Amino acid sequence: MLNSDTPALVIDGLIKDVGPIAALDGRMKRIISGISLSAHRGQVTALLGANGAGKTTTIECAQGLQKRDGGTITLLGEDPERPSAALRARVGVMLQDGGLPPSARPLALLRHVAGMYATPRSVDELVERLGLGSFRDTTIRRLSGGQKQRVALAASLLGNPEVLFLDEPSAGLDPQSRRVVFDLIRELRQEGLAIILTTHLLDDAQKLADYVYIVDNGASAAAGTVPELLSSAASAQGHRSLTFESAAGLDPGAALRPHLTVTETRPGSYQISGLLEPADLADLANWWAARDTMPTSLQLASRSLEDVFLALAGTDGR
Repeated sequence: MLNSDTPALVIDGLIKDVGPIAALDGRMKRIISGISLSAHRGQVTALLGANGAGKTTTIECAQGLQKRDGGTITLLGEDPERPSAALRARVGVMLQDGGLPPSARPLALLRHVAGMYATPRSVDELVERLGLGSFRDTTIRRLSGGQKQRVALAASLLGNPEVLFLDEPSAGLDPQSRRVVFDLIRELRQEGLAIILTTHLLDDAQKLADYVYIVDNGASAAAGTVPELLSSAASAQGHRSLTFESAAGLDPGAALRPHLTVTETRPGSYQISGLLEPADLADLANWWAARDTMPTSLQLASRSLEDVFLALAGTDGR
């Protein structure tokens, strides 16, 4: 058993090639170029990147599902490319496509998988916790995408894993199911699991992650806690956004310094963005008072994790 202070997963200088590619005259194409990360027990570690950035390939190498071409990976003290039976039993994996047999029925499948472990979690408790009861006897092929995701999550937890890999865990979930899954992930973190997830939903990462790695074009672009990344972006850009609702057709820009951008995004909804300072808020309040206007809503926000991600990883949709 590893010391609790020892990272459950360490990736150091990961390299992954594919090919040969005809467009490259038969040369190998490098899709992962030296990515490094670590994940600790009792934390949610998020790997973010645009489609094709390399996040799923990185996680599959960490799981031992793909062979790497360089670098080292240590998962619970072992190399996942040469795992012992004990290591396999200590790791839970939820693939992006679920990996579920389409003709199976959820309850029967979960009981079958549970039988492969010495001390499995209770199938009945997972069925109840994830709301699987209403479709427990429906074949996998007839389930919605969100229902399949919940079954796949239950299957990944049956072995009482110490490390849990989640690839796009909230894909296809309705708002109610999303809350159930998020609450369960938080509970698992409290239990001490090391949870590594990939997602393209930046709001999910901002709500769940203790530590974030952003990859772009197969390379590391940034890393830090969510507050660290947001603080770094705010200090670098100094950008904040203030929105308020009031009567339509107003011109609050007349009361503000010229470097601030004022947009009426829809009738009666205003957004002020730029290097906002306390004096700007005072000027705006005085402008409201002079017109006997009270906004019906007011919100002041700094840059979001999505803003940070787009600034680092670009917007070309790779």
